[in-house]
Amino acid sequence: MNGTKPTRDVYEAIADPTRRELLRLLADVEESPLNELTVHFEMGRTAVSKHLAILKEAGLVTSRKVGRETRFRLNATPLKEIQDWVAFYNKFWSARLSRLNQLLEEEEE
Repeated sequence: MNGTKPTRDVYEAIADPTRRELLRLLADVEESPLNELTVHFEMGRTAVSKHLAILKEAGLVTSRKVGRETRFRLNATPLKEIQDWVAFYNKFWSARLSRLNQLLEEEEE
């Protein structure tokens, strides 16, 4: 597997719906060759390969050669950064909504 340091921002990599779908597909399997991933999209192998390259640059996907075939695998570790970011704002909005609810209840009294 390729263990190089990510060169692309994780947020940028998942900004595209096709790349998010590729991650979802890879989450469902141990690993998958390009041709099996391509059948899920209305685009050619070259376009899917370019999306996989972006995910690979962000460290979200690893690949290995098996004969003439390249097989791709999800590396979900970089998604922890996004999970942490979302968790912060989840707490932020929960606190704000709780405070709003409290103010509304006080106003009703």
